[in-house]
Amino acid sequence: MTLFEGTLRKWTNVLQGWQNRFFVLDPTQGKLIYYTSTQHLVKNEQRGVILLKGVHIGIDTEDGSTFTIRTDGNTFHFQARDTEERQKWIRNLEDAISFNTVNTEKFTLSNTTLFQSKILEADQFLQLLIKEVDELEQLSSQLQDNHQQQCYNHIIISAKRLIEAVKYSIVSLQLAKVQMNPLNEVQTDADCQALSAIINTNKIDEIPDTNNRNDNETSLSTTESTVRNDTDDKNTEDNIPLESLDIQTDVKTDQTQLPVSSNSISDDDDDDNDFYDADDVMDEPVLTSSLTDRTRKTSQTNNSEIPFEQYEAACEESSEEDLAPIDGTIISHLISQARISMDLTKITLPTFILERRSFLEMLADFLAHPDEFVKIADYETPRERFIQVVKWYLSAFHAGRKSAVPKKPYNPILGEIFQCSYDINLTPSSNTTIVKDGPVPWAPDNQVTFIAEQTSHHPPIASFYAECPAKHIQIDGCLWTRSKFLGLSVGVHMIGDATITLLDHDEQYVITFPSAFGRSILGVPWFEMGGKITITCEKTGYTANIDFLQKPFLNGKKHQITGILYGPDKKEFCRIDGEWNGIMNAKYSDTKISEVFFDTKATPVIKKIVRPIIDQDTNESRRMWKDVTYYLKSKQLDKATGAKSFLEHRQRTEAKERLENSLKWETKHFSESGELKWTYANKLSKRLNSQS
Repeated sequence: MTLFEGTLRKWTNVLQGWQNRFFVLDPTQGKLIYYTSTQHLVKNEQRGVILLKGVHIGIDTEDGSTFTIRTDGNTFHFQARDTEERQKWIRNLEDAISFNTVNTEKFTLSNTTLFQSKILEADQFLQLLIKEVDELEQLSSQLQDNHQQQCYNHIIISAKRLIEAVKYSIVSLQLAKVQMNPLNEVQTDADCQALSAIINTNKIDEIPDTNNRNDNETSLSTTESTVRNDTDDKNTEDNIPLESLDIQTDVKTDQTQLPVSSNSISDDDDDDNDFYDADDVMDEPVLTSSLTDRTRKTSQTNNSEIPFEQYEAACEESSEEDLAPIDGTIISHLISQARISMDLTKITLPTFILERRSFLEMLADFLAHPDEFVKIADYETPRERFIQVVKWYLSAFHAGRKSAVPKKPYNPILGEIFQCSYDINLTPSSNTTIVKDGPVPWAPDNQVTFIAEQTSHHPPIASFYAECPAKHIQIDGCLWTRSKFLGLSVGVHMIGDATITLLDHDEQYVITFPSAFGRSILGVPWFEMGGKITITCEKTGYTANIDFLQKPFLNGKKHQITGILYGPDKKEFCRIDGEWNGIMNAKYSDTKISEVFFDTKATPVIKKIVRPIIDQDTNESRRMWKDVTYYLKSKQLDKATGAKSFLEHRQRTEAKERLENSLKWETKHFSESGELKWTYANKLSKRLNSQS
């Protein structure tokens, strides 16, 4: 079926009259899209959208040029030039409606269940293909012969094209599955619309990208109205108000809220439940004032009358409960903004899948077992110290997951700080000294202290540092993430490293980080780690290669790891296997003894100590995000979105002012130490050297 377009007049309530609009009927997408003029069509600035699934068309027998479209009790009035033109529109509309009306009796739940299993099967093959191509790239980079390398590169390029085609096909299959089962309450019309945005684009790379925005998270740029079936078309009385459905598709304010689900846009304060053109609404003085008041209330979150005790309760560390149904909802927000393989750093995610803490606080969970961290300095031999480094490192990952469903922490604001300490009961409190020049100036020297600061916005780099003065041990590093849309999965790659320093032994251990994956985002999402990491000590020559295994296609287990530890002679002396969020075992080559290396389920997590929010500075994480956290905890998702938008809008405004005044952002606790790298300015090693 082909597009049908032309000019019609449309009745609008705000201006109380007929207005010219340019309409485009797209039968394949089941949409009647309209624009203010052809100039707006060229710019793709839509005025509104009417979905045609199950709607009814009516004609005026006394007037040969007007007709109506009715849906869900709403009536939209149109006027053609004459009877002949009206007939063309009605004929094309009826064909489009028929094309998009699905006979639900043909499909059963078993059909869609089988279909979904085949989609997941295809996604598993896709992940295998991606992994094989990655290994081929690594092999190619090691070749010395230029001719061989060119041959490999040619194969790699062809394989990547195949990967893109498979991704495209998987999303196409998902759209087909959604359309197969229109009675599924989870996979809504919004999901179909979002998926159609990809499927009906001739070239994947031409799908609109939001990466040109200035913030990590941008507002959803398009909201459409879902038009549903209305079985009663006999109530078109003269006293029924004329209604219009015009949707603003270009975000004109940074305070735009992202709804949890959006089937329609309406003015809840209007008794007649009319729908207005976006521009018409903005031209109305009363409505503009109302919008301004709403924005002002959103921007005054810091003046909230919510008691600080309630903020503290919202920040308590506990397992995250699901705030809204996950199945099928993420995709309507994610795919509507994403194209295959694009970087998802700047994609807006629905508020309900946010974890109630900042990424800076999430980094502190690497010290969820601080007693294991300080034990590194206690061992006498380099081999024992290296084994303990590996043990502490592998103990860190399970504590970072508060929910079985993958959730995203807040993207830190530039200049945001998070500080905490851990009491590990090293010495009696009477024998301790407060380390006023340390990262947590109110903590004693027998505690492990942690500080993180958002030191860069583009890319979004978080710098972190921890120490225990009593044990002369410290760790510092920088980390940022790069996300990829992988079809049915989202991959988050951790870029950066960290360095553990044992001051009494003059040893440094450099560690890297694995990737994280949110799987089955079109079904019931789940989380896993994946990729290879290394731990190296240049002075002693000890190294470790740890592989976080992704779940195999058939009969495989989740969350598995394998690791090999090598001595200075490059010979293997230990193998580790098990689950990174369960029990890990170690087998030593010299003794042939196998033992439990670490049991995450039997080892309690030590809770971090954080200052009360009321005592924190305004740029500290929990205080900065207190309103978002409180509203998420109390399930007031619209208010949570508004509070989050306020912080992001303020960050954009401040960045713009710095750019206009040619000012460079100055970090507070970390100093630049190389390209995209910052180090803590007053490290323990520096303070001890100064004292000596």
